Amino acid sequence: MSLSSLKFALFGNKYQTQKSTELQRVLDILREAGVRLAIDREYGEFISANGSICLDGIEKFDGDDFSADFVISMGGDGTFLMAANRVGSKQIPIIGINMGRLGFLADINSNDIDTELGAIIRGEYNIEERTVICIESDGKPLVPDNCALNDIAILKRDNASMITIDAKINDEELTTYEADGLIVSTTTGSTAYSLSVGGPILVPQTGIMSITPVAPHSLNIRPVVVSDCSEITLTVESRSHQFLVAIDGRSVDCKEGSTLTVRKAPHTIKIVKRNGQSFFKTLREKMMWGAKYNT
Repeated sequence: MSLSSLKFALFGNKYQTQKSTELQRVLDILREAGVRLAIDREYGEFISANGSICLDGIEKFDGDDFSADFVISMGGDGTFLMAANRVGSKQIPIIGINMGRLGFLADINSNDIDTELGAIIRGEYNIEERTVICIESDGKPLVPDNCALNDIAILKRDNASMITIDAKINDEELTTYEADGLIVSTTTGSTAYSLSVGGPILVPQTGIMSITPVAPHSLNIRPVVVSDCSEITLTVESRSHQFLVAIDGRSVDCKEGSTLTVRKAPHTIKIVKRNGQSFFKTLREKMMWGAKYNT
């Protein structure tokens, strides 16, 4: 495929005005390569109103009404998840440029933009396919965008008492959780919210997901790892008769009495990885394993 036929679609974080220099570098590299460009209209208008970046000649698009050979997410992992949600089942590979903090998904640092984007344009990259999970309520999608790359969390509302969650795996009873919530995480999301509440780190492409309680009432309740082909059924009781479902951080109010089902989605998300960048290398870098500290 010639470079002139390649098309890149850009998404970004509207709250990072100080990062416009990185966007300018990305645009310069892509324009010099002669590829076609498109940008999320809301992000583009924000950039135009808050900086000196010229977006003339760049196509604007709204929502998920776009097509491209690659998507570039400029921000942290939250921006990457937003981009993944907009990509949905399009199977467009996503490049994550990290302008946030930790950056497990957005793992190209600002210092490496020139080198890494140049390599991708030359075709020097790998693509990893990551499992996506979705949630239904009484057999129907809970919301139109009901899929998550990271995790789906069932959570108590505000200062309400803990909630009770009956969980089944493939119609077999697992246990009843009394907790502040429950997180069903993909391997991709295992280093996010799930990890912060004691969940296990899961290696991508292992075909598993984890079920991790948030602040369980009983100390003998522990995370459970199951096949990502499993169907997880959840029934929730709450003193307030309401609870929250967070789908990659997008919160939805729910009323008790519904039967929630979490299962693997029929599509995956493709993530562009640099040659030589493995999951374990990323893990060591981000978690600072083996780092020596001055005393």
